[in-house]
Amino acid sequence: MTDTARLNGVIGALEAGGPAFTTFTTADVQSAVALSATRYDGIVFEMEHNPWDIRALRDSLQYMLNRAQIAAAGSVAPAVTPMVRIPPNGGEMAQWHAKQALDLGVYGVVWPHVSSVEQAYNAVAACRYPRLDSAPLYEPAGIRGDGPRHAVRYWGLSQQEYYRKADVWPLAPDGEIFVILMIEDTAGIESLADMLDNVPGIGAVLIGEGDLSQELGFPRQYDHPEVRDAMARIVDTCKSRDVVVGHPHVDTGNVERVLEEGYRFLMAAPATSYAGLDKGLELSGRTREGTS
Repeated sequence: MTDTARLNGVIGALEAGGPAFTTFTTADVQSAVALSATRYDGIVFEMEHNPWDIRALRDSLQYMLNRAQIAAAGSVAPAVTPMVRIPPNGGEMAQWHAKQALDLGVYGVVWPHVSSVEQAYNAVAACRYPRLDSAPLYEPAGIRGDGPRHAVRYWGLSQQEYYRKADVWPLAPDGEIFVILMIEDTAGIESLADMLDNVPGIGAVLIGEGDLSQELGFPRQYDHPEVRDAMARIVDTCKSRDVVVGHPHVDTGNVERVLEEGYRFLMAAPATSYAGLDKGLELSGRTREGTS
């Protein structure tokens, strides 16, 4: 049942003209199982601030799969697209994290703390296979090592089909790899226009408003005017070049504004709900502390 239609649901949502909805999660089996049945377009396994545990990532990817869902859909595309945020800052140039994650089968890589054209180039190049400089779409020149055995199996394709699709979108229109650069400081804001003008293959720019607000002197004060102004500069730069821009902290209180401002890659934290418990406590005259 090889299906070579669009495999990456995040890219699919964006190509359809809408926003893509995603969330961060830990790389563990329980989270993978729970989120694989949600309506998110994709999830990002968080391995920048969490330990880089390649075995946990491998297991999480496997538990994202549901054979009944695959059979019912008639497609090998996952219902929720798995991606990963890797540990290194852009300046560390540690391409091996991206290589290991891609070789397991992730469909996208989030690169934190990208602040220069060189770092942006490295991020995209690390997600591409090498090719001759006479080949179409040569730049950014790929540096990913060739070892796709596990990714081929995970994607459900033949090896040659995988090679055709394992390129970065939107540079490669049929590519299924989504490269996300995080802009998290003023140096990145100043360099962003040059990045977008000189590095093809950037799928989205995600604003790291936590680190950005730290540098500006207003840590996690996301509604402070200076923080909002800095974020608006990033949004304007991306929109003027038709590049997807992402917001990492979307909730019911700001989602309408975030959509109106032009964000298209929306990360909403999954919330644990106790609605049934709360309603039951209310109806029985009990409080959470167990007193009536």
